[in-house]
Amino acid sequence: MALSLSAASHSLCSSSTTRVSLPPAAVSSSSSSPSSPSLVSFSSLRSLASSSSSSSSSLFPHSPSLVQRKHPNRGSSNTVVSPTRAAASDAAQLKSAKEDIKVLLRTKFCHPILVRLGWHDAGTYNKNIEEWPQRGGANGSLRFEPELKHAANAGLVNALKLIEPIKEKYSNISYADLFQLASATAVEEAGGPEIPMKYGRVDVSAPEQCPEEGRLPDAGPPSPADHLREVFYRMGLNDKEIVALSGAHTLGRSRPDRSGWGKPETKYTKAGPGEPGGQSWTVKWLKFDNSYFKDIKEKRDEDLLVLPTDAALFEDPSFKNYAEKYAGDPAAFFKDYAEAHAKLSNLGAKFDPPEGIIIDNGPAQGEKFVAAKYSTQKKELSDSMKKKIRAEYEAIGGSPDKPLPTNYFLNIIIAISVLVLLFTFLGNNNSSDYSGF
Repeated sequence: MALSLSAASHSLCSSSTTRVSLPPAAVSSSSSSPSSPSLVSFSSLRSLASSSSSSSSSLFPHSPSLVQRKHPNRGSSNTVVSPTRAAASDAAQLKSAKEDIKVLLRTKFCHPILVRLGWHDAGTYNKNIEEWPQRGGANGSLRFEPELKHAANAGLVNALKLIEPIKEKYSNISYADLFQLASATAVEEAGGPEIPMKYGRVDVSAPEQCPEEGRLPDAGPPSPADHLREVFYRMGLNDKEIVALSGAHTLGRSRPDRSGWGKPETKYTKAGPGEPGGQSWTVKWLKFDNSYFKDIKEKRDEDLLVLPTDAALFEDPSFKNYAEKYAGDPAAFFKDYAEAHAKLSNLGAKFDPPEGIIIDNGPAQGEKFVAAKYSTQKKELSDSMKKKIRAEYEAIGGSPDKPLPTNYFLNIIIAISVLVLLFTFLGNNNSSDYSGF
């Protein structure tokens, strides 16, 4: 999920290992009405896949697939898949789908391409456009062929093929939610932070609602730092968020034959997992940590990729402050990354319900002190009695947020027992002393 600004192809999942057949009921014939909104058909998916990386997983900001250049037509088809209605997602299905995504990740090692999928759907957002869906963003438009054929999205057809069976299984989840769910889950399953996500994104319903090409970032612009700001400021993100999101390049790899960037193979990628080859940003390119920042800073390994937009993070004074911080403080990176990822995933989205749907439980909270819980009577204690109990509780070191250590009362019992034994012993001695009189 890295700030792939290049067309870097973080390939992991080979199309030769994943076959997806769309349900017959969802496919209409080529004689369908011209006005029918057209999703990418299965034949189109194959056509697109054959002309783009079968395992391209370049992450958002730095994927050389993000280099805005012209590509030949990747194939077309008159066959269409009927779009699902634009609607909110079902919370129960979201939870189940997340578990299925975890299984997919553990068997296909496709973390980078799923991160990229969520980023590219959300990354078209323009804060200067108020209307939905013209403003772009996380609205599921990336499933349509016109947007899927954008140069920046080369290879993402494979991500669609991977998650389509999950979409078919859980029909009450919007594509927009599924893309973001897959992206956040991929980060978490790779060892990254838990992303504070919400769901309920509404899908666009027609390819005419796709944003124009050119909103995603480039990998090798003339002025990398300026380009990063131009693209991400348009989304409403700041320098800290740009650098934090860039750290997701700890995942994935790039292939020169598909993106124009990287080496065909390195000692870190020649054995996979997934399809071998390409050049990664980090040694362990399926582990989410702060290695990206440390490796760029050191620049000691020629087998690791450093794009112009990567190098800019340690060259631009403002970016460098954050990059240096994240290189030395993984906890700070995780915190800032989780916040930035969540913000990105919500860009441009329309939620139903408006407040969104939360499927993850928050952190457990410590139990507060409630005096009534310590009463052995069924009748509620009076306020004065509660105050007295609480005052006594706090007098011996307790507090509403800090329960007493469990051995505190044990120590009291032991002390009392010792005193009882002592007095008993002294009493017995006195009795024997007076018995002679």
